[in-house]
Amino acid sequence: MSDTPSIATTTPTTTRILGLDPGLRITGFGIIDATGNRLRYVASGCIRTSEGSDRPLPDRLKTLLDGVREIIETYRPNIAAIEKVFVNVNPQSTLLLGQARGAVICGAVSLELPVAEYTALQVKQAVVGQGKASKEQVQHMVARLLSLTGEPQADAADALACAICHAHGSTGLGALTGPFARQRGGRIQG
Repeated sequence: MSDTPSIATTTPTTTRILGLDPGLRITGFGIIDATGNRLRYVASGCIRTSEGSDRPLPDRLKTLLDGVREIIETYRPNIAAIEKVFVNVNPQSTLLLGQARGAVICGAVSLELPVAEYTALQVKQAVVGQGKASKEQVQHMVARLLSLTGEPQADAADALACAICHAHGSTGLGALTGPFARQRGGRIQG
């Protein structure tokens, strides 16, 4: 028997985060692995429902639902992070965006994937450091934070930014507190 005390070492766990930026024509997705405060890019891209808006709405929503399910089945994330809907000047556009967002969320929860929701302000603050950042600033910072060789497409960058926001919040780097991030029933809601 050795007199040397045993030291328990714990290896940080890796969380795979699926970021989603919902839109009726284009829904961006981005997947990262977060281990402690280290982030690693896995994949990103877009789900496109059609080039024009001539397809019936139910068909387009099914494309979003099926696309999210396929991404989840392929990459096996632990959680999804999605941007909350903002109120648009055009009520019809807001309604359509809400329906697209609903299809995206249903795609995740239908496979028992927890969903965290963040405002655009929270996402921009977590990635750029200020809530009024431009899309270009978000793209640039996403590329830097994930050590990408180029800037991702705008919708994919927004999705990756959602994933980064969740990673920062869940590891304490930019922990979201108060009414913006309370956990209820295994899902973070605002």
